[in-house]
Amino acid sequence: MGFLEKLIRKKAPNGATAKRSRAMELHGQAIKYVTERVDENDNVVGRGGSISVRNGELLLFSSDKILLRADIASLDASYLLSGDGVVLTAPNLEEEGKERRYVAYFVYYRK
Repeated sequence: MGFLEKLIRKKAPNGATAKRSRAMELHGQAIKYVTERVDENDNVVGRGGSISVRNGELLLFSSDKILLRADIASLDASYLLSGDGVVLTAPNLEEEGKERRYVAYFVYYRK
């Protein structure tokens, strides 16, 4: 494979490398609040907290507890169009693998 082919080659958006790099982008991100959709309503389930990556798992801390602990390989993380947060969908290892979908809104810091 030539140099130009490596530059042009498309990366798989849901591949293991893409998931790992997206999780590492979220590592250390401060959270303002977290919501979960239940019966067509968005309920606030936590305030404050952070996202961290440890031992191949993504942890979502909020309100002094772990809301989500998921393997990075099974995690689907996508940013909101506004850039104010991220949607995290994965089997929650804290709840024996029950599928959870949280929206974590970031704390805004002017840089």
